[in-house]
Order: sequence, then C-alpha cells, then structure tokens
Amino acid sequence: MTRAAPGRPRSLGASLLDQVLAETVDPAYAQAAAARAARAAVSAPEPGAPPPGRPSWIRRRRGQGLVALTLALAGLLASVTYEEAASGAEGRQEVRDALRQDIREGTDRVDDLSAQLEQLTAEVNRTRDEALAASAIGQRALEQLATAERQAALVPVSGPGMEVTLGNAPAAADSDPIGGSEEVAQAGVVQDSDVQQVVNALWSSGAEAVSINGQRLGPTTAVRQAGGAILVDFQPVSSPYEIRAIGDPDTLANRFLSTPEASFVADLTRLYGVVFDFARADELQLPGAASPELRNAQPLDAAADPPAAETPGPTTDGG
Repeated sequence: MTRAAPGRPRSLGASLLDQVLAETVDPAYAQAAAARAARAAVSAPEPGAPPPGRPSWIRRRRGQGLVALTLALAGLLASVTYEEAASGAEGRQEVRDALRQDIREGTDRVDDLSAQLEQLTAEVNRTRDEALAASAIGQRALEQLATAERQAALVPVSGPGMEVTLGNAPAAADSDPIGGSEEVAQAGVVQDSDVQQVVNALWSSGAEAVSINGQRLGPTTAVRQAGGAILVDFQPVSSPYEIRAIGDPDTLANRFLSTPEASFVADLTRLYGVVFDFARADELQLPGAASPELRNAQPLDAAADPPAAETPGPTTDGG
C-alpha cells in the first residue's frame, strides 16, 4: 500500500472511510442521548431539596397515618391480651372461691354429723349402762367395760403432762405470702414419720394418754400421710402439730429429751428450720378417741348366763 503524495487531494472513498471510522455511533443515537442528558440536568433536584414525586405534605400525611395505624393495632392487641388475661384470672378466682365454698360446706356438714354421732353415742351408752346396771352380772360387765374403755382411750382424761409442738419451717424471707407464692422447702415440711417418732418417744417415756391436735390416740390409731396432709385416725391435721401427753411432767421431760427421737427432731430444727418446742403443763384436757368399728363378736359362755327364772333381789344367809 502506497501513501498519497503530499499536496495531492484525497479521493471520495477515502473521505467516507475516514468519517465511518471517526463516527462509530449513528448521529441520531447521539442526538437522543444528548437530549436525555439535558432533560436529566434540568429535572435534577438542588442539594437539600426533597426528592421528586408527590408533594411533601402528602408524604407527611401518609407517614402519620401509618404511625397512627400501627399504634391502633398495638393498642388493640394489648387490649385483647389484657382481656384474655383478666378473664383467665377471674375464672381461676371463681374456681378457687367455689372450691373454698365447697370445703366450708363439707366441713360444716362433717361437724354437724360429728355432733349427731356424739349425741347418739352418749344416748346408746346411757341406755346400755342402765340396762346392765339392773343385774349383778351386768354390773360386773360394766366394770370390765369401763376398764376396757380406759385402755382403749375412749373416755376423756385430764391431768398434768407435757406438750410438744412440731411445725413446718418458716417460709423464705424473699417469698410473697400475700401473692400466694409462700413456699417451704420440702426438707422443712414435717412428715408423718416425724410425728410418729415423737409420739413413740412420749409413750416410751411414760405417757399415759396422748393426743395430736385434739385427736386422741388409741391402740389402733394410725398416723399416716396422704398427699400433703397428715391423717390421725383418718382425720386430717395440719401444722403446727400440738402433741399432748399426760403423765408426770418431770419424768416425761427428762426421759423424752434423752431419747434418740428427740435428738433426731432437734437435728431437723438445726438443719432445716423445723419448729420443735416443748413445755411442761400443770393441767391438760384430752378428749376420748372415736369408738372403734365393731367387726366381729361372739356370745358369752352359756354357763355364765343367769338362769331364765332368776329375778334380782336381796341376798340372805342360809335357809
């Protein structure tokens, strides 16, 4: 390829080729791009000015509306939550009140039946004594019956003795007894075995009669635990447990405090805070135990029965 001589004019084809190489983009496209850049320069906001679009007052109203709607939804949710919680609390309170009412009614009914039982028992015993007192054999039977009733703890007794008190450990200092969160550690709760040990120690120390919270102990009385309650002869008793024993106060106190059972309860007090108090008493009143249920019986020996024709009368010497 040879270069054109200087000063010599270029051909038309060469000029078109140079123009194509110099202008790679169609002029129409270039003009459209320039016009678009000019429009963008005209519509560009000044520094600090709000972005183009809706007027600022419309955007402000819209934001306030969204905030108000959010607050309204939050308030509605809080109201529904509170109503549900309040209704649940009211329902639980109603259930508790109903249970308390049932307990009161049941307790009153038991008290009424117990009073009727005592009255009927007294009438039966009085009728029995009158019938037995009409004969010599009946009088001997009455004496034997009185001895058996004393041994079975069926008659009230009184006299000096000793009183021992067991109680659950006090609640923790940070508990809330008003709000119902008063709790006692399980180790600080008096168990039926603790009461049994104290009672056995009193018997072995010379006690003649023992009662727990007014429930007299007889030969067949059991001290058992049912759930969280202690039963004495199937009657529930609660803390504090007042155990009363009739006997010589000094002898009872000296012997009782030297027993392993008393040392065990004292350790419960030292380790877990169980209440353990004792004191001598000049006069104690212990009720009679409940009459045991008659499960079997057998007739007296026929030789001991009085003759059918015998009538009561004075005894004479001879003749």
